[in-house]
Amino acid sequence: MSTTPPPQARIDGPRPATTERTSDDGAFGWLRALGPRGRRAFAGAFGGYALDSYDYFTLPLSMVALSAYFGLNSGQTGLLTTVTLVVSAVGGALAGVLADRVGRVKALMLTVITYAVFTVACGFAPNYETLLVFRALQGLGFGGEWAVGAILVAEYASAKNRGRTLGAIQSSWAVGWGLAVIVYTLVFSVAGDDLAWRIMFWTGALPALLVIWLRRSVHDAPEAAAARERSAERGSFTAIFKPGLLRITLFAGLLSTGVQGGYYTLATWVPTYLKSERDLSVVGTGGYLTFLISGAFIGYLTGGYLTDKLGRRRNIWLFALLSALCILAYANIPSGANTLLLVLGFPLGFCMSAIFSGFGSYLSELYPTAVRGTGQGFTYNAGRAVGAVFPTTVGFLADSWGVGGALVFGAIGYGIAALALLGLPETRGKELA
Repeated sequence: MSTTPPPQARIDGPRPATTERTSDDGAFGWLRALGPRGRRAFAGAFGGYALDSYDYFTLPLSMVALSAYFGLNSGQTGLLTTVTLVVSAVGGALAGVLADRVGRVKALMLTVITYAVFTVACGFAPNYETLLVFRALQGLGFGGEWAVGAILVAEYASAKNRGRTLGAIQSSWAVGWGLAVIVYTLVFSVAGDDLAWRIMFWTGALPALLVIWLRRSVHDAPEAAAARERSAERGSFTAIFKPGLLRITLFAGLLSTGVQGGYYTLATWVPTYLKSERDLSVVGTGGYLTFLISGAFIGYLTGGYLTDKLGRRRNIWLFALLSALCILAYANIPSGANTLLLVLGFPLGFCMSAIFSGFGSYLSELYPTAVRGTGQGFTYNAGRAVGAVFPTTVGFLADSWGVGGALVFGAIGYGIAALALLGLPETRGKELA
C-alpha cells in the first residue's frame, strides 16, 4: 500500500522562517530549535500532561482502598475508570474545538483547571455514586489536556524533529505516574486506608499552580494562529467528517481505540494485580511499579526518536506487536516467580509507552491547521472512550478469570491498532503551517 499522504494531508504549506529558529544539531538540538516561545510552550504542555497523569493515577493506586471503603466489587471499580475515559471523549472533543476557535493556550488552561477541581472533589465523596459523578467530570478536563498541549508544541516543532519533540512531551506521563506512586507510597504508609485515598485525591490540586504560569508565559505559535484565523471552517466537527477527511477520522479513531484499550487495561489493573494476586505490600507494589514506570519513561523518549527515523506507521506497528507479547508474558508468569515479574515490568512499560510517542506528531500531521484541534481531540478521545470497554471487561471477568488472566484483552487492543494503520498514510516529514 502506498504511504504517500493524500492531498488533504498536505494542505499546510512550508513553514515560514522565523527568527526564533536555531540549530537542531546535537542530542538536544530539537529543544533549542523550538526557540524561546516554543520552549515555554513545551514546558507548559509537559507540566500539564505530567499533572494530568498524576491526577489520573490517584484512582488506580487507591482502588483497593476504595473497594474496601465502599464495599465495591471488581465491576464497580472498573466502572470508575470507564466513566472517566468515556466522558473524557466528550471533554477531548470539546477541548479540540475550543483550541481551534479560541487558541491552544486558553483551551489548555481550561482543561487543567477542570481536571484539578474535580480530582480534589473526589476526595470529599461521601458515597460511591458521588465519586462516580466527580470522576466523570474530572474526565472532561483529563480528555482535552493531551490533545491541546500536543498541538501547541507540534506547531512550534520542525518536521525533522517533531516525533522526538512530541515523544518528550509524552514522557511527562511517566513523570506524573512516578510522582503519583511516590505520593501513594508515602501517604498509604503513614495514614490508614480509609483516609489515605482521600488525601491522594486532595493532592490533585497541584495543577492550579501551573495555570498561573501558563497565563503569563505561554503563547500560541504565531504562524499557526494566523493560519487558523484565516480559515472559515476552524473548529468544525462537520469538516472532519467530509469526504476529504472522513477516512482519516475513522481509521485514526480506530487506531486510538486499540492503543488506549491496551494501555488503560494495564494502567488500571496492574496495581490491583500486584497487590491482590501477587500479595505485595504497599511498598512492594511501589517498587514493582518503579520498574514499569522507568521502562515507560525511556520508552517514550526512544519511541519519539524512532518515529522520526522509522516513520509514524512503522513505529506503531513495531510496538503494537511487542506490547501484545509483553502482556501475554507478564500475565502468565508462574506464581512465586516475582523476581521475573519485577524484571519483565521494564520491557512492558517500555513497549506500551513507545507506541504512544508518535501519536502527538501523527495526529497533528493528519489534519490541516483549521481543524487540527478538532480532529486530534475527537479521534484521540473517541478512541479513549471506546477503549474504556477493555478495562471494564477485565473488571467483570476478574472474579472468574483472575486479574492476570483477564489482562489478555489488552493484547487484543494492540492487534486492533495494527489493523487500523492499513487505512492511514505515512506523514513523516510533513510541514505544518
